[in-house]
Formats: sequence, C-alpha cells, structure tokens
Amino acid sequence: MEIETKTTYSGELKKELETRHINMIAIGGTIGTGLFLASGATVSEAGPGGALLAYVVLGIMVYFLMTSLGEMSAFKAVSGAFDYFPSKFIDPALGFAMGWVYWLGYAITLALEISASAIIMKYWFPDIPGVVWSCLFLAVIFCINVLSTRAYGESEYWFSMIKVATVVIFIVVGILTVFGVIGGEFVGFKNFTVGEAPFVGGLPAMVGVFFIAGFSYMGTEFVAIAAAESKNPEKSVPQATRNVFWRITLFFIGVIFVIGLLIPYNDPNLLNSDLETIAMSPFTLLFKNAGMTVAAGVMNAVILTSILSAGISSMYAATRMLYSLGKSDKAPKFLGKVNSRGVPANALIATTIVGALCFLSSLVGDGTIYYWLLDGSSLLGYIAWLVIAASHYRFRKAFVLQGRNLNELTYRAKWYPFGPIFAFVLCSIIILIFNFQDVLKGTIEWGKFFVTYSGALVFLGCYVGYKFVKKTKVVPLEEIDFDRL
Repeated sequence: MEIETKTTYSGELKKELETRHINMIAIGGTIGTGLFLASGATVSEAGPGGALLAYVVLGIMVYFLMTSLGEMSAFKAVSGAFDYFPSKFIDPALGFAMGWVYWLGYAITLALEISASAIIMKYWFPDIPGVVWSCLFLAVIFCINVLSTRAYGESEYWFSMIKVATVVIFIVVGILTVFGVIGGEFVGFKNFTVGEAPFVGGLPAMVGVFFIAGFSYMGTEFVAIAAAESKNPEKSVPQATRNVFWRITLFFIGVIFVIGLLIPYNDPNLLNSDLETIAMSPFTLLFKNAGMTVAAGVMNAVILTSILSAGISSMYAATRMLYSLGKSDKAPKFLGKVNSRGVPANALIATTIVGALCFLSSLVGDGTIYYWLLDGSSLLGYIAWLVIAASHYRFRKAFVLQGRNLNELTYRAKWYPFGPIFAFVLCSIIILIFNFQDVLKGTIEWGKFFVTYSGALVFLGCYVGYKFVKKTKVVPLEEIDFDRL
C-alpha cells in the first residue's frame, strides 16, 4: 500500500462520513482504556458503591455536555469545534488556548492507549519490553489514520461493533455468574459487603475516582470533530447526540455494577495507584474467575483491538484539531495542509510524535506511566468540558437576546440553562478538589505532578500569551454574528 503524505494548501477535508459512521466513531472513541482497564481502578479505590455512584453522577453531567455540544455542532459543523466555539461565543484567546489543549489532551490520550496496549500484551508475553509493543501499535495506528476519511470511518465502524458486542457479552455472562448459572455459586451482593465496601475511603476516594471515571466518558465529544466530515451533519449530529450517550451510559453503569458484584474491591489484580503493573483487565479477570481460561484469552485479544481502536480515534480527533488550528492561522500553516485523500498528513505526523510519549513506559514502568498519563489527560478533558458548557451558555443566551427563533436550531438542548450551569459547576468542583488532594496529603509524586499539570500550564500560557499579543476581549452577546459563523 502506498502511503501518500504530500500536501497542498488548497485541499480540504472530504465529507465522506455517514450517520452510522458518526454514531460508531463516538462510541469507539469512548469505549477503550477507560472501560476495559481503568474501570478496575475505580472499584479498587472507592469500592463498588463509590465507583457506581461516580459513574452515575458523571453520566448525568456528560448528558448535558453532549446536548450542549450537539446544539452548537448541528447549527455549525466545524472540524475545530473546541477552538471555534469558544472563539466565537466567549473570547478568541480562550479558543486559541482550548484548541491547543484539546490537541495536546488527545495526543496524550493516544500515548495512554498505546501504553495500555503494551500492558495488555503482558498477558501473553510477560518478558517482552513494553516499548516493543508501543512501537508496533503506534505504527499501525498511524497507517490507518493516513488512509482516506472513508476508510477510517469504515474501520472504526467495525471496531466499534466488536466493542459493543464485547460489552454486551460481558454484562450477560456477568449476570449469569452472579446468579450461579455460570460457576455454580450464587454470588449476589456479597462483594458489596466485603471489608469496607460498598463505599471505600469515603468521599475523598470517590472524588479521586471522578478523574478516572471522567476519562472513561471522554470521547463522546468526537461527534463534533467528525461533524465537519459528515455528509449530512444536520441529520447525523442530532441523531448521534440522542443515541450515543444512552448506549454508553448503559454500558458503563452496567459494566461497573457487574465488576462490583463479581470482583472484590481488594482483589490484587485490579489496577490501583500502588501498582507499577497490571495483572489483567477486570473483563479478563471475570472470565478467568469463572473458569473460562480460553475465553479469557479471547477476551484479552478483543480488549487489545478495542484499545487500539480508541487510539485510532484519539489520533483522528487530535489531528483534526491541529489541522483546524493551522487553517485558522493559530498554528503554523503547514499543519493546515491535506493530501489528495483529504487527510491532514502534517498534523498527523506532529500528533504521532507526541504520541511517542508512550515509549516512556519502558523507563518508568508500564503501569506507572499509564496512571500518570491518565491523570494528565483527564485534567485536560475536564478543562475542555468546562469550555463546552460556558460556550453553549453564551451561544443560547446570545441567540435569544438577538431575537432569533429557537426553531432555527436543528437540535435543541433540553433543560437549558440548568444543563450547562450544572456541568460547569461540577467540573469546577472536581478539578479544584482533585488539584489540592495530593498537596493536602503531602504525598506529591513529582513525575506524576509534572505530567498531570503540564497541560494546565500550557492552557494558561496559551490564553495569557494570545490575549497579550492579540489584545482580545470577551465578545459581547449582541455582537455574535450567527449569520456569518
């Protein structure tokens, strides 16, 4: 296969994605490391009850964020939504900072997914260094993304189908195991009463796992990124917004509930912050505990393909964001080029270089870098969610203030203004509490601290620097021009 990277300024992204692609890309970008690996960490740290409550609360918040993003994206579909919307509805400096941070966040997530895949490979090859698998999988993800948008959408569609089937099988087998149909023993709710369960570590522990649970939900916003390459965004974005969240919420809550029922929170195989490696995913662990050794190996393979799929989506989202920054002169212009297939190859290469952070896994331990990257990516994700909520609040407020008819909106978010306000406040609280948690405990790990907060420093630096150079101001609501978005 010939890989073309020659680019031109005149090229544009091609609208080759259908509604089914948009739906499955959003699901595929979300169901990955957060569900298959990090779900074990939430149960381990906060117990089955704390983990379940964290996922439910965040699920409600993400619902409102999705409706906010869906309303704006259906009105105006752009590849750089996370730069474009805050620039138009709040402040160009905020858009500039958000665009760069969003790119960085998913470039880090790419590294996280590849690091996770190296951990999964230890199930079969415990003696092979993780850096070998990191190199191999990064090359595979790059090759898939350098193909046409249509090819990417089609591959993600089928990868996501595998994920959905995997989650459904896990929940069904888990429920059968709970009732003793598989394994021969009625489990019931006994693991909700083991030791300190169901709530382990109280409120601080539950707040701590909010970052992990939040990372699990991140990726639902891929709908806005892919909208620019959709054949019919006015139809596909509202449909994806209505359908994707409910599927993901049911999957995540169902999975956490089953894990909490079947695997004690103090099981040493569950990923937690005291480990440098991970024995296995809770998905694999469930089948092994049920005596289905062969099925456990197959499940591990499925999890590997699912994690790689999430990595493919992360690279896609980061590449499109960087391309948009290049097109709007907020990044070097060569990043705004595309090849004849409509792929922003230069932005793709730049993202791949940052994704090579996964190679650090061979230096500090696979599980350690996994956890560091997870915290860093989660913080950037929460910042993005804050900006989404604020952008939508001002979008709708300006829309009404200027006397426009709400019927002009192809998709209208329900419960406005409660939705964006609730999401903004909850994100703010989680960020503040998490930020000061380690400081108050006096247990700062400087490596983890640097990885986690470097993104936040980049955000502040971009915002202050752009504001100082360009002298930008908050856009007055009455001056937002909806006709020329």
